[in-house]
Amino acid sequence: MIKVGDKIPSVKLKHMTAEGIKDITTDQLFRGKKVVLFALPGAFTPTCSVKHLPGFVQHAAEIKAKGVDTIACLSVNDAFVMSAWGKDQKVDDKVLMLADGNGDFTRAVGLEMDGSTYGLGQRSRRYAMVVQDGVVKALNAENPGAFEVSSAEAVLKAL
Repeated sequence: MIKVGDKIPSVKLKHMTAEGIKDITTDQLFRGKKVVLFALPGAFTPTCSVKHLPGFVQHAAEIKAKGVDTIACLSVNDAFVMSAWGKDQKVDDKVLMLADGNGDFTRAVGLEMDGSTYGLGQRSRRYAMVVQDGVVKALNAENPGAFEVSSAEAVLKAL
């Protein structure tokens, strides 16, 4: 598992733009910036939709006021689902919705989980990290089924 002080691996993700689905590399996302990246098991799932993403939408201005350039939400879903979920959650430009459809980033950072028991397949664990210029400065990974250390409120306290 990735840890504080490690460099973010170079991986390609997807996101929806006005022109359609576009690639974004982790180098583009993190280079020269302070980024809060939070990940979750799935779009439209209960805890993710009721607590995790809404917290970051609600506290986006406070988080950015602490010097954060980008707040990004990542899930092992496709870009169409992440875009639809962002619209449903009224994310607007507060949170960048990132699709790790094949789980490449999730595996590269060692934060995958097996959700097969729930019919989800391989997904991301729930976590939040603060990344400065491509280096992990804080990592709050949840135990399976928990939602405590990766919330927007917990990230705000860590900033």
